[in-house]
Amino acid sequence: MERFGFVGLPNSGKTSLHNALAGGDAVAARHAFSTKSANVGVARVPDARLSQLAEMSDSRRTVHASVQFADIGGLVSGSNRGEGLGNAFLGHIRDTDAIVYVLRAFVDPDIAGDDDPLNSLRVLETELALADLDSAARQLDKLARAAKGDPSLRPGRDLLAQAVDVLENGVPLYRAGLDDDTTSALRPYFLITNKPVLAVVNIGEDQIEAAEELAEPVRAELDGAEVMAVCVQLEAEAAQLDDAERPEMLSALGLGSGALDRFLTLAYHLLGLRTFLTTGPKESRAWTFRAGASAVECAGAVHSDIQRGFIRADTVACQPLLEAGSWVAAREQGLVRSEGKEYRVCDGDVMEFRFNV
Repeated sequence: MERFGFVGLPNSGKTSLHNALAGGDAVAARHAFSTKSANVGVARVPDARLSQLAEMSDSRRTVHASVQFADIGGLVSGSNRGEGLGNAFLGHIRDTDAIVYVLRAFVDPDIAGDDDPLNSLRVLETELALADLDSAARQLDKLARAAKGDPSLRPGRDLLAQAVDVLENGVPLYRAGLDDDTTSALRPYFLITNKPVLAVVNIGEDQIEAAEELAEPVRAELDGAEVMAVCVQLEAEAAQLDDAERPEMLSALGLGSGALDRFLTLAYHLLGLRTFLTTGPKESRAWTFRAGASAVECAGAVHSDIQRGFIRADTVACQPLLEAGSWVAAREQGLVRSEGKEYRVCDGDVMEFRFNV
């Protein structure tokens, strides 16, 4: 399961956001380094299509796609040199697939810390870039020596040299304009800033009306990355309510349907994850796949035997199926297609796999 790491300065609201998403009760204290290890939680990815399919099929069970979130201890200036939680902190980030910056914008004189999200972002990016520079330089030195006797290692050496040139200027790799092939080629070196990022600007209850105004400078700074302004405290309180009470509270607070569902969807798509669906009386389920995956690869997500004995995938887009009202009606209307192994599955495809083992 893909994992996102919450990265922020102490008292930025990482633990509260983690609790809101995962329904946990990790300690959210008013002092630095209350989180000394990575608290890992699982959050289900909201998908209205799945609920509609479950109702159509009268399914006994509904299973959502899920992602993991790790609440990592607060980073401070000097973490790359071992300050604060130092190397333990950086090791937890390397174990994640993407970074979620949690940037404080709320003002509270009783809670220590900077409430300028741009200042926080710059500290975080500098520390991560310096940590990557140290790691990349050490790996480059080793690889350069090995490449003298093995020419096949030279492309890797040149790639790391390119990364070091970027990082020496304090620039995270995700800001360097690297193409997809270069980003993929750098993955075996486990560089933190080679991961995709999004940012949550944590605002106060009295700042909700100015949410977009507060998020915009961060959005401009990150140049195209997804940035959301969220009142984490209110979202965490709403998350403690049951499904019937939550919408009423969010609406009364002027939060609409809440930001967490949108955040989860953004986080899910950030890694190129998509969803295909299966439905029937027993269960309706969302299955995760990488964008561009083939039908036979998606069959393997359900069961290895289905992939091994794959014959075809009966496929229909979710909305036409719902409008038809059932698989039988969709077949009668000619909406169901028979797709082979090489078919590239689309987000929202509803599938029935035919196989023989």
